[in-house]
Amino acid sequence: MSTLFVTGFPGFLASNLLPRILLQRPESRIQALVEPRFLQTAQQRLASFDPVLAGRVELISGDITRPGLGLEQELTPTEIFHFAALYDLGVDRMLGLRINVDGTQNVLRYGERLSGLEKLHYVSTCYVSGRYAGPYRESDLDKGQRFNNYYEETKFLAEVEVQKSQLPWVIYRPSVVVGDSRSGATLKYDGPYPIIKWLLRFPFVSILPRIGDPSVARINLVTQDFVLDALTYLSMNASKPGTVYQLSDPNPLTVEEMVSELGRTCKRRVFPLQLPLKLAKASLRHIKPIANWSGFTPAMVDYFVHPTHYLCDNTTAALQGSGIACPDIRRVLPRLVEYVKRHPSPVG
Repeated sequence: MSTLFVTGFPGFLASNLLPRILLQRPESRIQALVEPRFLQTAQQRLASFDPVLAGRVELISGDITRPGLGLEQELTPTEIFHFAALYDLGVDRMLGLRINVDGTQNVLRYGERLSGLEKLHYVSTCYVSGRYAGPYRESDLDKGQRFNNYYEETKFLAEVEVQKSQLPWVIYRPSVVVGDSRSGATLKYDGPYPIIKWLLRFPFVSILPRIGDPSVARINLVTQDFVLDALTYLSMNASKPGTVYQLSDPNPLTVEEMVSELGRTCKRRVFPLQLPLKLAKASLRHIKPIANWSGFTPAMVDYFVHPTHYLCDNTTAALQGSGIACPDIRRVLPRLVEYVKRHPSPVG
């Protein structure tokens, strides 16, 4: 029986992928690295699994930020799934470096000690692109780009470490992840959600701030079920070591198209109010009532003037024949709006 080593449990990604992986790999067991402070939560999450699947999962106390991952026992996994990361657009740089970069380096060093390691699966983000203007291919990484925030920068630096390692790595880069394509359920309200909540605050007409040229900027949205399905399929069947897979929408909407679709879905007439980028961010940063009432943060604003277009040729080719494809976001937006109406705060 092969052993798979997973970081990031009981986080969203690991919690949802573990049962999928176990179903795909009936001959495998999983050793899940859990920070000691999350051990009770991990036990509760594991108890929600099918008992047969849960019986093939071993929770192991450890910490990616410590040398040797803080492990007291020797493990011999054949594959590593490194999901643990700090997702926070407003993250402090030092904290981001410690978790996203140092943590990844520690996982890589641990992998280098394993003679039988067949693959290292690493979840990155499309936004290692920073503010690169133009098409960004799966083979691209360092394009001399500048970054919007320390989250982007630290994920970029972490991916640099993965790609220069001698391990048989595979990298997956999701774009902006929204709710489930069927239920609309989500754990977080970022990406398009502040716009949805803004429009729903007004009965018939909404004045919506507009930054830059929304007919040019695109916002690349993918549903969480697409990301989970693609990650499961690629990691179990089709991924090739040394390959990057961008889990992105090959035909993303422009910001203008997205706002138009949301206005129609919310049954609101939208009037744009053009604002300079710096003024919009400064208002959110320094006038707290505006930030609290609008639901926007300064970091979110950058993604509505994003200049990058993500190409996903590797992903499209690898998923061919699987039945897995990025849903048309136009068809998904009504479900996202309905979910927000029912849940002022996300509940998953």
